[in-house]
Amino acid sequence: MIQPIYLYGSEVLRKVAAPADIKDKESLQNLVKDLWDTLDNSEGCGLAAPQIGVSLRVAVVNGDIMQDVYPYLKGFRRTFINPVVAASSEQMCEYNEGCLSIPGIYADVRRPETITVEYYDENLEKKAETFDKFAARMIQHEFSHLDGELFTDLVAPIRRKMLSKKLTGISHGKVGTAYKSKIK
Repeated sequence: MIQPIYLYGSEVLRKVAAPADIKDKESLQNLVKDLWDTLDNSEGCGLAAPQIGVSLRVAVVNGDIMQDVYPYLKGFRRTFINPVVAASSEQMCEYNEGCLSIPGIYADVRRPETITVEYYDENLEKKAETFDKFAARMIQHEFSHLDGELFTDLVAPIRRKMLSKKLTGISHGKVGTAYKSKIK
């Protein structure tokens, strides 16, 4: 079911998400379905459970939406349940990021170029994979949500100060989205 996406200023976006109970398969399947339904009806390439008001360590990413720019992402769709970044490269890269919870704001963020992630997939199978390039970027952005961190927290202080008025506006509901959204 399509859920509203919580916007900047919502408390749930600042909480460290709790581990999901992998024994509660039905609830997890419903949450994953809601995440995919919501993401597929938005303008984004990733979504974390806190963004739909559920403070659990679950996230989804869809590279298909980026395949025109990054052809290697065609067919790249992942569900991450209780992910852990097991390793990350010392090599950093910078990309311009945006977020469904912070509509209309984009900024350059430095993150590790390559990461190795251990996680459970949508079938509750334990996996370990290494990701690089924009796939690593999407994943790290969503994992930040699981730690109560937003991409705007990672930008240069001067840039953050320049964005503060827009962020305040979003937190007061002065923003429009093409998808269901809310502040709570």
